[in-house]
Amino acid sequence: MDLMLKDLLAKKRSELVSKWIDEILNTYPNDPSGMLRKQRDKFQNPVGHTISVGTDKLFEALLEEKAFVEGMPFLDDIIRVRAVQDFSPSKAMSFIFMLKKVIREELGKEIRQNQIYEELLKFESKIDDLALFAFDIYSGCREQLNELKTEELKRMTFSLLKKANLMYEIPAQEVEQKDPAQEFEHKELEFNI
Repeated sequence: MDLMLKDLLAKKRSELVSKWIDEILNTYPNDPSGMLRKQRDKFQNPVGHTISVGTDKLFEALLEEKAFVEGMPFLDDIIRVRAVQDFSPSKAMSFIFMLKKVIREELGKEIRQNQIYEELLKFESKIDDLALFAFDIYSGCREQLNELKTEELKRMTFSLLKKANLMYEIPAQEVEQKDPAQEFEHKELEFNI
């Protein structure tokens, strides 16, 4: 009896998702206690929980050929976690492509026996599409982080200058009362001296 790739993926879903999670968690070298793997509570281990739930839901969306819109919240959650961590963009996004590796390792024999390479290529193409969506999300997250850092730097600089008495706030009334023409003449006089 020939099996279709979708049947194989559904049959081995829990093993595939589990191995995918392991691959992702291996990208976190600073987890000597293994907390990311052991603790699944969303409050004690939000990163591990997000990855665990997100990968399962993403796999379901890919398997059931749902529109990526249904898997987007889970993809968004994982990307947001990885965007704030100290990963290069390629390392942050690599978790999506790890699914291809897991599928080939776990189902390679069955894929060869049933000669379902074309189905595998179509499924991997969907994974590639997911990666493109993920990159858009990642780019937006990094842009937002950079904007937040810039605003924080501006606030800190203003605060330091104010504390050092190198800057003061001009009352709003004073700014409104100045006549731009008079100010220009005053500046012109300053330059003529």
